[in-house]
Amino acid sequence: MPTEHSSKQYELDLEGIRSRVLQMGGMVEKQFHDAMNCFRTLNVQEAERIIAADVEVNQMEVALDDACSHLIVKRQPAANDLRTVMATIKVITDLERIGDEATKIARAASAIHQRGLVTIAHEDIVRVMATSAGRQLHDALDAFARMDEKQATRLIVADEEIDHEYRAVMRNAVTFMMEDPRTISTALDTVWVAKAIERIGDHAKNIAEYVIYIVEGKDIRHTDYAILQQASQ
Repeated sequence: MPTEHSSKQYELDLEGIRSRVLQMGGMVEKQFHDAMNCFRTLNVQEAERIIAADVEVNQMEVALDDACSHLIVKRQPAANDLRTVMATIKVITDLERIGDEATKIARAASAIHQRGLVTIAHEDIVRVMATSAGRQLHDALDAFARMDEKQATRLIVADEEIDHEYRAVMRNAVTFMMEDPRTISTALDTVWVAKAIERIGDHAKNIAEYVIYIVEGKDIRHTDYAILQQASQ
């Protein structure tokens, strides 16, 4: 049986990891925000900086995974505590993938700039969607920080809104391409950006699902959204 001292040390170790996870979350949140600004301005230097900064996010993922593994081996947490650590590892993975999606947006901005002529309002097409995904990510990190399962449930339901906005972006892009073939390259890059934004929304939803798993011990992946919506009201 663990002593009171070892239990307190486990809590301190886990809280240290959680703080670093939230620090990583702040990094990828800024990375996404900067990438969208880069997509608006088509600043190649900024795009290169964002892409290079992803290395730091990757390094933090490796360090945090290692810290979680050491915590499991050293403290041998019981069932509930082990669930928390395993879910935290998954949150770390989702944050790293959000960073990857942000770099894709930066690369798309660089590609559009290099072609020179921009014949569609590329940033306007994804602005609403980017705002929704940014809010989703911020609120998911907040739910993780406070272990707020009710907010997490509302976020999962709200992911449908981003999916709807993604479909609207696709329709707009197809319209541009059909009306003027010169827009095809930029429209396709804009579609790739929209897909990256949609994936960021999915990763934020995953984080919300892990919060519910930690707090309630329920794996609610693939659960009917209508049921979740009733539970959130």
